Amino acid sequence: MSPGLRVTLLGMASSAVLAAVKLVAGLIGHSYALVADAVESFADIASSAIVFGGLAVSARPPDDNHPYGHGKAESLAALSVGLMLTGAAVGICVSAVHGIRTPHQTPAPFTLIVLAVVVIVKEVMYRLASRVGYRLNSTAIRVDAVHHRSDALTSAAAAVGIAISVYGGEGYEAADEWAAIAASALIAFNGIKFIRVSAAELMDIQPPPAILAEMANAARSVDGVRAIEKVMARKTGTSYLADMHIEVDPTLSVREGHLLAHRVKEAVRAQNPSVADVLVHVEPHEVGGEGTA
Repeated sequence: MSPGLRVTLLGMASSAVLAAVKLVAGLIGHSYALVADAVESFADIASSAIVFGGLAVSARPPDDNHPYGHGKAESLAALSVGLMLTGAAVGICVSAVHGIRTPHQTPAPFTLIVLAVVVIVKEVMYRLASRVGYRLNSTAIRVDAVHHRSDALTSAAAAVGIAISVYGGEGYEAADEWAAIAASALIAFNGIKFIRVSAAELMDIQPPPAILAEMANAARSVDGVRAIEKVMARKTGTSYLADMHIEVDPTLSVREGHLLAHRVKEAVRAQNPSVADVLVHVEPHEVGGEGTA
């Protein structure tokens, strides 16, 4: 099993255990914020399942119906999780407002211990998933990592609110709901950010200029390449698919141009292993042309 799938399964298992603990503790301890936090954790499980499915599909090799592979499944999974984050933020905010308007008991002090454990576990999962996500260049895993951090934030906010309710006394019962509202704003911010990132990948946005420059420099280093006219790329899953127009000696034969194009492809992929494929278009180099030497 790949590292991405392993960390996603671990996240699902930890979220399931923590969600059950928070729900039971919230009901017994009369903490509305803790119950709402448990609901958000159940959303974590669903989002992790979506990421797991997206990673499994994106790892499939190209076939007759999908000659460019299945990498876009990961971006779709990331988009779905971003939408779920935003939806969870709205739901928590609405529930917290309802709690503010509805008189309720002061939460039990033991709920603070539960939340402290939750924050520690979720922060550990965030760091682990984030490290794997960046190492694999996986947007979906990075989004799932942020979901763990969001759960830690909501739990920390709930802990602050419960502490104020418990130690503030009469008149401070709604403090945990106000804290939940503050946390929901952070969750919504992260959700919207990843919706934009994953949607951009689905729309084949160009990678950062530095990556394109690296591809061009690798091609330019190949003997026989006179200039680079154009470099384009798009992200699919954890890899890039690139298109490149190179200018060569106009007197080269078709076979020589074909072999040169293969050397360019190998050079680009050797320089950046995340480039899955390069389509090289060979053009004659004209003095005073628009290509960059």
